[in-house]
This record gives sequence, C-alpha cells and structure tokens, in this order.
Amino acid sequence: MDLDDVKEILALVKEHDLAELEIERDGLKVRVRKAGREITVMPPMPIPAMGLVAAPQPMPAPAAGGAAGAGAAEPTGMDLAVIKSPIVGTLYRAPEPGAPNFVEVGDKVKKGQVLCIIEAMKLMNEIESEADGVITAVHVENSRPVQFGDRLFTLKVSV
Repeated sequence: MDLDDVKEILALVKEHDLAELEIERDGLKVRVRKAGREITVMPPMPIPAMGLVAAPQPMPAPAAGGAAGAGAAEPTGMDLAVIKSPIVGTLYRAPEPGAPNFVEVGDKVKKGQVLCIIEAMKLMNEIESEADGVITAVHVENSRPVQFGDRLFTLKVSV
C-alpha cells in the first residue's frame, strides 16, 4: 500500500461521508475514523397561531431518581441539537447489561461525555456529546438497531 492508496481511501471516506472505514490488503489493515460527530442545531419552535397545537415531542418517562421538573422551565439562550447516529449498528444505552444508562432525560451533559454505545461489526463505538447541555429526549430504545442519520438524542445546548 502506497501514498496514492491512502489518498484514495481518504477520498472514499470524504465522498461517501463515512464515519469510519476499515480496509485490509496484503496483510496490512488500515482504519480511518472521523473525529467529529454530527449534530444539527435547530432554532426554537415558534408558538402556534390561531388555536393550532404543535405535535408533542416524544419523551420517555424520567427514571425514578431523575429530576422530574428538569424540562418544565424553558431557559433562555438555549438551542436544540439533534444528535444523530454516525454509523449503522445496534445501540446500547448502558455500558453493560444491568448497568444504569449513560444518560436519561433531564440529565446535564458535558462536551465529550459518552451518551451511548453503537456496536458495529463487533466494534463498540462510543457516541459522545458535542456540546454542554441537557438531554430533552431519547429517540431510540436500548438494544435496537440504528441506521446512519437516525435521531438518537435531543439536547438543549448551552450557548
């Protein structure tokens, strides 16, 4: 494998917007993995006019020890971010069976904090928060398959 082969691999990753690519050729294994995770910042929802009601956002019930009123007051200076799956695989909300979930609705998270794990091809990929904020919704259940781009969490990002 020479420099041109490496350039070709990097071009494939960029062209197909891959989060990770692993190639084995002539006994040499090369893995390319993007450092960033995709998050989309969305502006706050406008208040509906003329009696129309906005569809409620799916939000599972908080855990027994969770903060019940965490989402009650809308803090100012916050934006919503949707954290999406960077890969195809099986999502795990806890580090091992029987352990508490990494995060629950209402939890404050810091940039770089692990939110879940996605298993892909026997590799455990930690999905980390790209910003500080509060988890407002969990969109995927534990041990469920996810596709590239599936919504995983909604986060109120501190500005």
